Amino acid sequence: MTSSLRPQLERVRRAWRASPLPRFFAWWGGELAFLVPARSRVLFGGGAAWHLLERAGDDWRLRRTGSHDMLAQWPDSLDAASQQVALADGLRGVDREDLRLALCLPASAVLRRLLMLPAAARDTLQQVGAFEMDRQTPFRAEQVRYDIRELDTPAPAGRLAAELVAVPRTTLDPLLARLGQVGIAVDAVDLGVDGGRLGVNLLPAELAPRRSHPRQRLNLALTAACVLLLALVLGQWLHNRESALAQMQTQVETMRAEAQEVGGLRQQLQDNAGAAGFLAARKKSTVSALAVLQDITQRLPITAWLERLTIDNAGQVGFQGQSPQAARLVDALKDSTVISNPNFQGTIQADPSTGKERFYMVAQMRKPTAAKTAPAAPSSNGGKP
Repeated sequence: MTSSLRPQLERVRRAWRASPLPRFFAWWGGELAFLVPARSRVLFGGGAAWHLLERAGDDWRLRRTGSHDMLAQWPDSLDAASQQVALADGLRGVDREDLRLALCLPASAVLRRLLMLPAAARDTLQQVGAFEMDRQTPFRAEQVRYDIRELDTPAPAGRLAAELVAVPRTTLDPLLARLGQVGIAVDAVDLGVDGGRLGVNLLPAELAPRRSHPRQRLNLALTAACVLLLALVLGQWLHNRESALAQMQTQVETMRAEAQEVGGLRQQLQDNAGAAGFLAARKKSTVSALAVLQDITQRLPITAWLERLTIDNAGQVGFQGQSPQAARLVDALKDSTVISNPNFQGTIQADPSTGKERFYMVAQMRKPTAAKTAPAAPSSNGGKP
């Protein structure tokens, strides 16, 4: 990791630790862990299992963080293989991937100083610690291994509380060298406080062990699988929505076609009803040709007859025939309840073959309301065609 990226990553870590998300995920993970079978919990569970290694005189002591009970103790005079076996016995049952080992120094070997720093120094605490080393301790920065941590202690506005922790290299480096000789690697160097750790790391970055994380790779693979499954679920949901939408659109088109067909049938019914009503009104408002023929036949004298009868759409009646005295036919038809205004059309001509007068008359049909009056009594001569 380059020094240019370290401040940004440290800022992200502080923001993460200050947020409520770590506590929420810790609680949530704990609740979910009880739902997983024990064997699977061992396989997929985990988390850093910190153990503390302390130097007491000529002996090394191992205990679990937060506990004062010793897991193992062995003299430093043993050879490297024996010390590794003693450490392994104390760590029996601990997952090697979760194991974290911290070298804990006694409080007498460490210098601690409380600092009040400007809030702007929050992103460069390590550089500020090196600058403050000469002022706060009798050592220079290159003579010590140090770390600086931000405290939750209330501070004046615009400032923050921090603690500078330093140990002389003449004290720490021989211990690290001895552990390197016997093949024991530590993940941090800290100060023991109340059976636990203070929370700093005095171990130089170049001496930090490199660890493989197979479970992390498994978790990443599972995360990728979950993302893939989520994408597939979302794609299936989207496909189902599109299928349902297409089905609804098909139903709507079918219903629209049926509605148009119903509308066409309704319009056809209205047209037919209108036509039927028109015909009924026309029939009601029009005198039938049979009634006209009957009325004319009853009113003409027996000596007259008709040769032709026509009725046009305008209600005009035209009839042609012969009579001995054609001029008197107007008087015979003027009281008709079916036709009105009878008049001759053209001149009256004599027919040599019959000795009668040939005539052509026109009249106008009356409205049905006028034709409802009682018809004239038939003449004594009766009707004729």
